[in-house]
Amino acid sequence: MTARFLPASRDAGERAAMLVLPGGGYDHHAPHEAEAIGEWLNGLGVHALVLRYPVAPHRHPEPVAAARRALVDLRAGEFGAVDAARVGVVGFSAGGHLAAMLSNAPTAAERAVHALDDRPDLAVLGYPVISMTDLPHEGSAVALLGPGASRSVRAAVDADRLVDAGTPPTFLWHTAEDGAVPPTHSLAYARALALHEVPVDLHLYAEGEHGRGLAVGLGPLAGWSALAAEWLAGHGW
Repeated sequence: MTARFLPASRDAGERAAMLVLPGGGYDHHAPHEAEAIGEWLNGLGVHALVLRYPVAPHRHPEPVAAARRALVDLRAGEFGAVDAARVGVVGFSAGGHLAAMLSNAPTAAERAVHALDDRPDLAVLGYPVISMTDLPHEGSAVALLGPGASRSVRAAVDADRLVDAGTPPTFLWHTAEDGAVPPTHSLAYARALALHEVPVDLHLYAEGEHGRGLAVGLGPLAGWSALAAEWLAGHGW
């Protein structure tokens, strides 16, 4: 596990900060969803901590335990001057699943290895893996839980099942054409958030393949980052 802190500027002082969780199917870390996202956040005046969390052969709950520890340390100012009341998370694909897990109460497996229950104040999820049982991304499920995991074991990390009133406001974006992680994942998470009266912004684009990151030059899809920036600003970031 490695982490790289990207300050908004040398003399930025205490500002909002985001934990950045790149995708990669819990098998690797997609480089275009790592520092590039941190630099985009820096442009918004937000500090960023890019976390390369444990991936296969490490299993659940190791990735989320590492992410919770990083969140706690980020909020405590261990990496740099941070406004402790404005600490969020942004994740893509499998990193989006991890961000969603981080946004919700720890599972029984997590509680067995640590007592941390800190959650981010906001979450931004790009084409996230949400369910390990409904149209799952098999690569992520196997890498996270191992081959042959039972349905009950998979269901325990269905992020939409974990949403409660304490889940933070969330910005979601996905594409209807996503052939790797169907848009039903974001739709299910948005539904769960709405049912618990958690503020949610959902943006579903008609075109675009999976894993586009900042989507620079990809037509309407490239607009997601401006919408996210506006959403963050609306929350005082």
